[in-house]
Amino acid sequence: MIIDPKFYQAMKYRCIGPFRGGRVLAVAGDPVDQATFYFGACSGGIWKTDDAGVFWHNISDGYFKTASVGAIAVSDSDPNVIYAGMGEACIRSNVTHGDGVYKSTDAGKSWQHLGLENTRHIARVRIHPTNPDLVYVAALGHAFGPNEERGVFRSTNGGATWEKILYKSENAGSIDLSMDPANPRILYASIYQARRYPYTIVSGGPDSGIWRSLNGGDTWEDISTKPGIPQGSLGRIGVAVSPAKRGRIWALIEHKDGGLYRSDDAGETWALTSNDPNLSKRNFYYTHVFAHPTDSETCYVLSGRNWKSTDGGRTFTRFTTPHDDDHDMWIDPKNPRRIIHANDEGATISFNDGFSWTRLENQPTGQFYHVTTDSNFPYRVYGTQQDGSSISIPSRSPTGAITQTEWYSVGGGEAGYVAVKPDDPNIVYAAHSGGGPLSRYDRRTGQGHDVRINPERISNLEPEKQEYRFQWTFPIVISHHDPDVIYATGNHVFRSTENGASWDEISPDLTRNDLPAATASYGAPVEGLPPCTIFTFDESKIQKGVLWAGSDDGLIHVSTNSGDTWENVTPKEIPEWSLVSIIDPSPHDPASAYVAVTAYKLHDNSPYLFKTTDYGKTWTKITNGISDNDFTRVIREDPETKGLLFAGTETGIYVSFDDGGNWQSLQLNLPVVPIHDFVIKEDDLVVATHGRAFWILDDISPLRELNSDITEKSSHIFKSKNGYRFPMWRSLRPDASSVPGMNYDRGSGPVVFSWFTEKDAQDNLVSQTYLDAGENPPDGVIICYSLNIEPKAAIKLKIVDSRGRVVNNYQSKEEGATSSPPFLQKVQGMNRFVWDMREMGADTVPGDKSVGGLDESVIGPLVVPGKYEAQLTVDGKTVKQLFNVQKNPINPSTNEELEKQHEILMRIRDTTSEIAGRVGTIRNIRVQIQNWLGRLESANKSKAVKDLSSLILQNLAGIESELIHTPDAGDLGMDSPVKIYAKFAALNSVIGSADYAPPKQTLEAYNSIDRQYMTQNAKLVRVIEVDIPNLNRLLDEVDLDPVTTNID
Repeated sequence: MIIDPKFYQAMKYRCIGPFRGGRVLAVAGDPVDQATFYFGACSGGIWKTDDAGVFWHNISDGYFKTASVGAIAVSDSDPNVIYAGMGEACIRSNVTHGDGVYKSTDAGKSWQHLGLENTRHIARVRIHPTNPDLVYVAALGHAFGPNEERGVFRSTNGGATWEKILYKSENAGSIDLSMDPANPRILYASIYQARRYPYTIVSGGPDSGIWRSLNGGDTWEDISTKPGIPQGSLGRIGVAVSPAKRGRIWALIEHKDGGLYRSDDAGETWALTSNDPNLSKRNFYYTHVFAHPTDSETCYVLSGRNWKSTDGGRTFTRFTTPHDDDHDMWIDPKNPRRIIHANDEGATISFNDGFSWTRLENQPTGQFYHVTTDSNFPYRVYGTQQDGSSISIPSRSPTGAITQTEWYSVGGGEAGYVAVKPDDPNIVYAAHSGGGPLSRYDRRTGQGHDVRINPERISNLEPEKQEYRFQWTFPIVISHHDPDVIYATGNHVFRSTENGASWDEISPDLTRNDLPAATASYGAPVEGLPPCTIFTFDESKIQKGVLWAGSDDGLIHVSTNSGDTWENVTPKEIPEWSLVSIIDPSPHDPASAYVAVTAYKLHDNSPYLFKTTDYGKTWTKITNGISDNDFTRVIREDPETKGLLFAGTETGIYVSFDDGGNWQSLQLNLPVVPIHDFVIKEDDLVVATHGRAFWILDDISPLRELNSDITEKSSHIFKSKNGYRFPMWRSLRPDASSVPGMNYDRGSGPVVFSWFTEKDAQDNLVSQTYLDAGENPPDGVIICYSLNIEPKAAIKLKIVDSRGRVVNNYQSKEEGATSSPPFLQKVQGMNRFVWDMREMGADTVPGDKSVGGLDESVIGPLVVPGKYEAQLTVDGKTVKQLFNVQKNPINPSTNEELEKQHEILMRIRDTTSEIAGRVGTIRNIRVQIQNWLGRLESANKSKAVKDLSSLILQNLAGIESELIHTPDAGDLGMDSPVKIYAKFAALNSVIGSADYAPPKQTLEAYNSIDRQYMTQNAKLVRVIEVDIPNLNRLLDEVDLDPVTTNID
């Protein structure tokens, strides 16, 4: 079943953070604008700052089809021209691929795809210094297999066409490219023979080497055999031409005799200047060298740490940046103290030659492996960030945004699962990579107790010598049936009933356990990643004792008796040695399960999703609708609606409405990014991206209803998630009153958060983007409704309480209408409206300055908890939907206390509305009298009319000046006396500030202000009932119409 996407088009994801950077391999600076820089995240697109790193904003969303950026270059001759090479070329085990080259000619406002899709991993882009249309690309090519589209490419027409100008073999591509600034026709390229396998990398081979061109790439010479270069197979090579000294070139070479080499004669001869092992760690991942633009003796090497030499490469000292694992630098050739640096936790800028750097906590590009939630209200989101830490972050905040003050670590480390005890969210189990610490963290004490299964240190020990083998992200699962039972897996499944104080092995080895075959086919493991481990594990949510396990070598096992026995139920269609990424036991049927498999490490980017309904005896492949090259990492079934499935791929999210029969995109506003995991919590889809932090799709209830019947209805209201009274500091939240451009607020805590507001020419809000804090959910009940055709007349929405009383009403914005926002949308397909759970607001007084524009003080009160109904009327037909408003579960107030609060707030609302009406009456009378006074010059008996009129106007002015701060009283200042309307409005804010019964003193204040109002109201009544009739008799005597009044 395919659903037209317009029937869920109004749904929206929001990023909750955390705002801290993920891996970056590509940086560049604007050669003219000193405050403008760019970085390309390895799985998060391109980001730009125009304020020297204070804030970053994404500039590639909506244009790029993949998320990984391997290289970026800004033209020296025209800084509006930017080229981006896609796909990170530091090919670690979970490397993300790209799709060629993109170009911008307007400094990143828009992008054009230029081809070279099949290069997948691009290491460097170089632009001719005076001709932005002449560009070179160093493409590594496929990481996991051979391909032809690799080497060095050149375009002479701005990327319209490409020619491959340097190619060695299908197994080797270009890993670095340097252009001589003094003569851009001279190029140096390094060729790198490398291939990743499931458990290892082959780094180096006979096809690796250094090449030189003296004619802009028309011809090339292999200079790898020049004197001084180490003999035999070379590995990865970084190369840099010194702009400060003609003929000087640096080469950082991976080899048994490797290190930093230097040539001072344009590559004819070479000398080893340093074999410091710090420069050559983890060569396949680093091996970066950079030349200082004005000092020929200074060069930089980026490795696991940053190293700088000022003596021609002989000795190195370390320089620090906010994070290690370093990959790229751009040094301003005209101002070398201006630098941007790339590392595994983001991009950072220095203006003082690296003495100090900008922060990384403003880049929401974190790479998360898995996600879980807890039982708190609001629920918190947990995960582990690559090169970061474990983290707990709230799904919403009572302040304006989700700031850094609300995050905290929960033990463990940068990779793996997090499991939160369902009956005590203070207890969190979190892992470190590859069998490292498994901590039991107690939020109350702040301590993490290491309860790892095998305390014996096994780092870098050969797999054959390891008693147990653990995956980089080994699973940790708390039983769905007993919160005191914890599972963890290595190559066996382990269970603890003592909070990790002891572990029982409850399975045999559930992998192929064929270490010789693994190493024979795929090489000896590197990075401490042993083969043949359990990658995914879960327990049935509805039947105790049903356990599922999937391995990184392509096997699936099931136990139906709590682990006493296990059966291999691997589908025949799963490629051998593929990786079983996620097994999701169905929450509706104990015999059913869903599986996501990846084979990209076998050079196969196909999607693999399967389902079983008989404990794995038979399987059905379910990938129809997913792109052939978009491999799948996760699949989960909705806990409420059987057969509603969600799948995450290397580029985004899909949904199936028919149990996997058909898939369609659920990307909506989610950026293109690898999706590693998601969970469904309280009707929300909570997403762990591997490059853009955590995102939440609020209230997926409409997806549970969607079917062909609904899409054919003329109108329909979808069920809504229950609304919770969760008062926020409204003045501390971005809203339509924000000024265009940058906005700041401190919230209720010590951290200032920021957002950027865009408005149109009519001052209407277009968009608001958070720059350093997570976004809260809509403040109210999300009401989604669909329209089969766009109505011609206004549509209307009523909110009705359980007694049938209309609480509030809204309508669409029509030409010439006088109604106020918020308005209903009426486009074909799904529309979304957020009801703020408030009664209709008080009437306001036009021109009154006493309230100072504080809408909070005159809005209607929050409704009391209970049942409500949304009634949508379209072209005379009304459809209805019930929903609930609930009190904050952690608030101790009773419903009775909230009703008392509501009662007094309604009295304030009604009284302020009455005051607004009284002021309107006063002004109406004033206009009439002043009109008659202008016509009395020639009338008899005008003196009596004038005298009484003047007295009435004087009395009315006195009454009005007590009710409000009148326009003729001048600007409202700090010393201006507060008037009755403003007193009520301020009291409204005081009583409605939190969900509690009104304090005694507020009731006393209300009575006091009400007495003041009644005094003035009595005066007005006297004017209307005594003075106006007397005036009307005089007006009648001079043949003038009477003054009319409209007071109730």
